[in-house]
Amino acid sequence: MPAARSTYLGENLNAGNAAAASISARSLSSVCGDEGEGAERSPYDRVLYGLHHDQRWLKEVTLGRRVGFYRFRGELGQGNFSTVRLALHQLTRDKVAVKVIDKSKLDQKTQRMLAREIANMDAVAHPNIIRLFEVVETLSRIHLVVEFAGGGELFNTITTEGRMTELQAASIFTQVLSAIAYLHGLSIIHRDIKAENVFVAGPDLVKLGDFGFSTRVNDLEQQLSTFCGSPPYAAPELYKDESYLGPAVDTWALGVLLYFILTADMPFKASTVAGLKRHILAGTFDTPEHTSAPANDLITRLLVQDPAQRPTSEEIASHEFLANARTPPAPLPPYVLAPTFSDEPDPTENEALKILEYWGISRSNLEDGTPMGARSPSLATYRILVHRLTTPPPPHTSLTTPTQGTQNPPVSTPTTPSKDTGGSVSPRRKLRLKNGHTPVSLNSGIKSKACVIV
Repeated sequence: MPAARSTYLGENLNAGNAAAASISARSLSSVCGDEGEGAERSPYDRVLYGLHHDQRWLKEVTLGRRVGFYRFRGELGQGNFSTVRLALHQLTRDKVAVKVIDKSKLDQKTQRMLAREIANMDAVAHPNIIRLFEVVETLSRIHLVVEFAGGGELFNTITTEGRMTELQAASIFTQVLSAIAYLHGLSIIHRDIKAENVFVAGPDLVKLGDFGFSTRVNDLEQQLSTFCGSPPYAAPELYKDESYLGPAVDTWALGVLLYFILTADMPFKASTVAGLKRHILAGTFDTPEHTSAPANDLITRLLVQDPAQRPTSEEIASHEFLANARTPPAPLPPYVLAPTFSDEPDPTENEALKILEYWGISRSNLEDGTPMGARSPSLATYRILVHRLTTPPPPHTSLTTPTQGTQNPPVSTPTTPSKDTGGSVSPRRKLRLKNGHTPVSLNSGIKSKACVIV
C-alpha cells in the first residue's frame, strides 16, 4: 500500500500517515525479514506480504482492482469526482462499499468538505447511520471504505415499488429521525437529507449516509451561510440568502422526505432552480388525499416557513403519526469504533479480539492504530468484524417484497495470495408500481452533488 501523501486533509492526517507507515514497516519487518519463502505466517501477515511481494496482487493494485485489504468486485454508482465500488475485505470476507475519489478533481473547497466528511463519519456510531470503516489514500485517489447496504437507495425503492403504507413510512421515518437526532446531539448537521442518501440495509431497515455536506458546529445555535445539498429539499431560508440554523434546515428536509415516502412525489417541483425557489418561498403544496390527518399534520408542521416554528426532534418523535412506529434504536457503544481493552470487555469485543488474534492482529497492532482511527488497517478490520458480529446479515434487503439475498460469508482465513451539479434537471419518468397504487409521473426535481449558492 505504499503511496505518496497529499497535505490537504491537514496535519492530523499527515501524522496518521506517518504512524501508519511506521506500523506497516514494523509489520513487514517481522514478515519479510529473515524468513524463508516457506515460513509460516499468520493470515494478517500473508495479506501484508501479498500486497508488497505477490506479483499478481501488485498487478491488480496497478490496474485499480485492489487497494489495501480490499479487492474490488463491481461498480455501485458514480458521481462528479468519485465512483462507488463494491469490494471484499481479504481477511473478514465481508462486502463493503468503497467511495473512490479522484484527487485531481478536487479543489480547495471540496478538499475541505472531504476532510469534514471523514472526520464526521469517523465520530459516529449509530445503527441507522452508514459506518466508516477505513480511509485508504494512494498517490492519485482517496478511498472511503464504508458499510455496504445491499438494498441500494430508498429513492430507487420507492420509484420502482411505489409509495409506502403509513405504517411502513412511520417505521422508516423514525429510523432517519433517530439518526438525525443523534447527529444533532453531537453538534453535527447533515445538510443533505434526501431519499437518495437513505440506504436500504435490510427488511424494514434503513441507514443515513453521504456526509459530504455535513458540518460540525460549536453549538446548535451557530449560524451557517453556505447553501448545501439538493435544491428540492432545501429550506426557504436557504433561498433567502440568509444565515440559517442547521437543525431547522435538517428538519425541513425531513418533511420533504416524509412527503416523498408517502406519495412517491415531491411537494415542491419545477424544471429550473429559479422556479423551484419560487415554489418553496411561496410555501404552498398539495396535501395528499390518500394520507391520514396525522400524517398530513406532521408534514405541515415540518414544512413551515418560519424555522423557529419547526418542531424539535423530541416533538417529532412524540407525534401521533409515529405512535405505532417501533422504538428508535439507541446509539452504538464505543467499542464499535475502537476496542476498550477493559478488564471486563463487552462479549462482542472479546470475541472480536480473539478472532483478530487468531488472524495475527495483536493488541499492540490495535493500540498503535487507535489514534489513527479509520486510517488504520488493523482497526478497520476490527470495525468490520464487530459490525458483522453485532448486525447479522438479513434474509433479504427489500423493504417490502422478500427476495433471495446474499449473506456475508462466514469468518474465514485467507490463503496465501495466488452526483449531479446544482441546476441539473432529472428526467420525468413513468413508474410501474408493484403495490397496486396508481402509476404516477415523477419529476424528482433538481439534484445537487455539490455545494451551490442560489
